[in-house]
Amino acid sequence: MANKPIAITAPDFRVIQLDLEGTAPLVINKFSAKAQEKMKLTQEAGSTSRSRSAKEAKDFEALYNGARHISNEGWDGIHAASFRNAAISACRACGFKMTHAKLALFVEADGFDRDDKTPLVRITRGEPEMVISPCRNATGVIDLRPRPTYFPWFASLRIRFDAGMLTEEDVVNLMARVGLQVGIGEGRPDSKASAGLGNGLFQIL
Repeated sequence: MANKPIAITAPDFRVIQLDLEGTAPLVINKFSAKAQEKMKLTQEAGSTSRSRSAKEAKDFEALYNGARHISNEGWDGIHAASFRNAAISACRACGFKMTHAKLALFVEADGFDRDDKTPLVRITRGEPEMVISPCRNATGVIDLRPRPTYFPWFASLRIRFDAGMLTEEDVVNLMARVGLQVGIGEGRPDSKASAGLGNGLFQIL
């Protein structure tokens, strides 16, 4: 019996734009360039880095600004992958395979972080505010950490999707679930480290 040829359809990618309004505070926690440089110097120093040194005073303003995603053009943004990862996670609530979503849905960047070139979605409206919150370190010690917090906040997503795998309505419904159930940023309901604080939720306008 002759093998039947496999018919592979041409890719049919389309772009949909969704305007979002935050319904809960958005908390951003970028791994700052200063922290990365300090880690790099420590690793380069090797065993000599283990010597005891005076503890630096905590500069809350610098830590707050270091946790912001700021583009080359100067606007604040959200890591674009956070929306895509949240959409993939939301698939668990609606029976769509997460492995398929990884191939079917992408979030287009509005720009890039001026420090590490992270792709960003622009926060179109909303100003950052420093919020200092207690948290527990890996050692169990309570620490105070400043985080940029936006509320109210707005963003406009451009989502590129495979129309052979998802319809436009599928994409809208999936992102609606992200806004209601998953969230983005620190303290979101779908946080891997905890049950979240209810942050990062939004509605589609």
